[in-house]
Amino acid sequence: MKVKELVKILDGEVISGEDKLDEDVKSIGAGDMMSEILAFAKPGMMILSAQSSPQSVRTGIVTEILGLVIISGKNIPQQTIEMAKQNNFLLIRTKYYMFSTCGRLYKAGFKGIDEK
Repeated sequence: MKVKELVKILDGEVISGEDKLDEDVKSIGAGDMMSEILAFAKPGMMILSAQSSPQSVRTGIVTEILGLVIISGKNIPQQTIEMAKQNNFLLIRTKYYMFSTCGRLYKAGFKGIDEK
């Protein structure tokens, strides 16, 4: 599925990386520990997280994931937004909490990295 479909399902707000809306989402993962994300992240993946620090964007850039969805309508620090924009990194915010976000995406047909 395309990023724009994910945004629609989550009533998401695209903060950065608007030009990536037509890219394919290869898989989705969820986690808040950057070490965990470093361990399982793959190119083309979207990560769902409550972490909105600049470090979360740095981790995304290093692991070459497609983008990051910040859950729970969290306030995203300006420094994080600036870093995402400078690196053309896809950053999306949704009002839904982790369980609801995962459920909505799974119901829509998105699969996790542990599913073939």
